[in-house]
Amino acid sequence: MNALVQARHLTKTYGATKALDDIGFDIESGRIVGLIGPNGAGKTTALKAILGLTDFDGELSVNGVDPRKDRTKLMEDVCFIADVAVLPRWLRVREAIEFVGGVHPRFSREKCDAFLAHTKITPGMRVRELSKGMIVQLHLALVMAIDAKLLVLDEPTLGLDILYRKSFYETLLGDYFDENKTIIVTTHQIEEIENILTDLMFIQGGKIVLSSTMDAIGERYVEVMVNPENAAAARALGPLNERQIFGKSIFLFDGVDKSRLSPLGELHKPSVADLFVATMKGTYA
Repeated sequence: MNALVQARHLTKTYGATKALDDIGFDIESGRIVGLIGPNGAGKTTALKAILGLTDFDGELSVNGVDPRKDRTKLMEDVCFIADVAVLPRWLRVREAIEFVGGVHPRFSREKCDAFLAHTKITPGMRVRELSKGMIVQLHLALVMAIDAKLLVLDEPTLGLDILYRKSFYETLLGDYFDENKTIIVTTHQIEEIENILTDLMFIQGGKIVLSSTMDAIGERYVEVMVNPENAAAARALGPLNERQIFGKSIFLFDGVDKSRLSPLGELHKPSVADLFVATMKGTYA
């Protein structure tokens, strides 16, 4: 089966800086992919390439389309929510709905109205009357009403309180996502999306440093909470990272057989946040 998104030797330079450095990856249909990296790692550049918003070197196919050559066809099957609301402040909600309905052939007014019926947003309200959370709800309603194959989310809940963030992802999973749709999401709030991801990609310095399914990560990586008397033996096995908590050492191992680790202490599956910190060690030095 062909991947929905295929990248080979994808490269983007800004002067002497390589925002994307000869990277390659595949994203299959029906997946929720977390593209995670520190500031300046290349996340937004990668999304811009996928959305046809920037030129690049190498090969990139999104639903069989080269984003550089036919962005109109590309956007028939792709939707995008960014961290910055771009709707004009004078625009009324009904006008936003009418506009999207007029320009996108796969937009359903009924679906949009049904979603907004569960919010405090009314058709006559202007964008300037909406809170940031309500603006994100409006964006989500417009996007969810489009039968797109790929949804790209770039820090979609930035600046929202925890109730709006939780509601956003619950709505996304409950009312939008299915096996025929694919979601790519970037966020610094890793803990909030960990339980919805099927795949994970870490990007650093324009390179993909980790690309795996969440199931494979659970098999590959393991954390061990070690008492002081076993710390030297744990270090001898070459941990990826070591941190201290409550007087004990927590070691993160990559690919070490669990039978060798279990005598050293308690075994746990590492969180994505802890795996990210270990992988990006030294980035902010």
